[in-house]
Amino acid sequence: MSERYTAQELMVAAAAREIKDGELVFVGMRLPILAYGVAHHTHAPRARALYELGLMREQAPDAFLGTMGDPPNVVGALWATRMSNVMALMAQGEVDLGFIGGAEVDRFGNLNTSYIGDPSRPRTKLPGSGGGADIAILSRRWVTLMRHEPRRLVERVSYVTSPGYGDGPDWRRRHGLPGGGPAAIVTTLGVLRFPEGGGEAYLATIHPGHSLEEVRGATGWDLTVADDLGPTPEPTDEELAWIRRLDPDGFWTRADR
Repeated sequence: MSERYTAQELMVAAAAREIKDGELVFVGMRLPILAYGVAHHTHAPRARALYELGLMREQAPDAFLGTMGDPPNVVGALWATRMSNVMALMAQGEVDLGFIGGAEVDRFGNLNTSYIGDPSRPRTKLPGSGGGADIAILSRRWVTLMRHEPRRLVERVSYVTSPGYGDGPDWRRRHGLPGGGPAAIVTTLGVLRFPEGGGEAYLATIHPGHSLEEVRGATGWDLTVADDLGPTPEPTDEELAWIRRLDPDGFWTRADR
């Protein structure tokens, strides 16, 4: 990894590039908050943000956010409403892109935020779905960000909290899921994407300073690799400037997070 930026800053830049101008984005906590701010202040000025607690914004806040309910995010909001109204927009198919976090993700993009291990006596209990299942089922596409480790990128999740492509390309259609499914998994080592129409994730780019052997060794399944595999584009000076303006103390993006 370059000394010019941290792995988390590269993840923010990569996630920001998933946001297209004019899109309605369901913004999650932590790095997605920064990703939306970076996208809005660089290449997607007409993107709008939805926050699960009940906010919609046309303008990204130009200040640090520790939570989505911090005052800079509330002041100037286009809409301050109930969570149910925000989720209703998603149910109507209005959300173009959602961000979801998770403890585990598998090769078909299924996410687990429920528990690890045997359901009768789980080794680890997790927070649960929150709005994750809604985002996964209803948004037109979604992206997840996580640390790249074998315990997180697994062959099969312990529990499907937020469905990706189930067990293959046709799974979402067979189960009547209206949204488009996962588009990318942005990790500390690279970016994984999915074939058009869904299916198994493949490695699309590797972050500078890392090797294919390292990425495969940190993945819990036999990872497919794109024919045109290349490096993840590094953050531009403008992207880095905005990341550091929005996270001046590195609360979300310092190297040890």
